[in-house]
Amino acid sequence: MDGLASLVTACALFVGSHFLMSHPARARLVSVFGAQGFLGVYSLVSLALFGWMLWVYTQAPAGTMLWLPTDGIWIAASVLTLLASVLFVGSFLGNPAMPQPGADALATKEPAGVFVVTRHPMMWGFALWAFAHALVAPRAEVFVFMGSFAFLALVGAAGQDRKKAVLQGENWQLWASRTSYWPRFSQLPKVGIRLWLAGIAFWLIASWVHGWLSLPPAGIYRWL
Repeated sequence: MDGLASLVTACALFVGSHFLMSHPARARLVSVFGAQGFLGVYSLVSLALFGWMLWVYTQAPAGTMLWLPTDGIWIAASVLTLLASVLFVGSFLGNPAMPQPGADALATKEPAGVFVVTRHPMMWGFALWAFAHALVAPRAEVFVFMGSFAFLALVGAAGQDRKKAVLQGENWQLWASRTSYWPRFSQLPKVGIRLWLAGIAFWLIASWVHGWLSLPPAGIYRWL
C-alpha cells in the first residue's frame, strides 16, 4: 500500500471511529464502561488512531503543488487561523455541548461570546484551521489529512445537534433556536475584547510553534 493509500485508510479509521463511538455504539459502550469509562475509552481510541494517522501523514511523500501559495493566499490563511483561534478559545466558556456538569442549564442562557457567531465554535475552529492549511499547502496528502478534520468537525457538529436534542430536549431546542450552525461572521464584533485578545495570543503562540517545529513560518512570523 503506497503512502497516500495508507493515509486515506488511517484517516478513514480515525473519522469512522469517532462517528461509531459517538452515535451507534455510544449507548452500548456507556452501558459497559459507564459514562466516565466511556470518555476514557473514547479518548484512548481517538488518541491512538490520531497518532497513527499523524505518523502516516509525516511518512507520506509530498505530492505536487496544485497552485502557488502567494502572499495573498498566506494572508487569507492567516486570517482564517486567527478566526479559528478566537472560536476555539471561546468554545471552552459556557459551552452546553461540552460533557460537563450543568451543561443542560447552560443551554437555557442567552448566547454570549463566540456563541453569538455559531453554537459550534470549536468545530468551526477546526474546520477553518484545516481549510487554511490546505490553502497554503495544496497537495493531495494535505487535502486528505486536513479534509478529514474538516469533515469530522462539520458533519460531527450536525450529528451533535441531533444527539443533544435527544439528551437535553427542550433546553437544547431553545439553544438551537437562539444560535446558528453556520458561522455568522457579522457577529464577530460582539464576541468581546477579552476573547479577541485571548484568541490573538493563542494564534501568536501556535504560529510561533510552527518555526519551533521546523515547519514553514506561519502567521505574522512569515513576514518578520
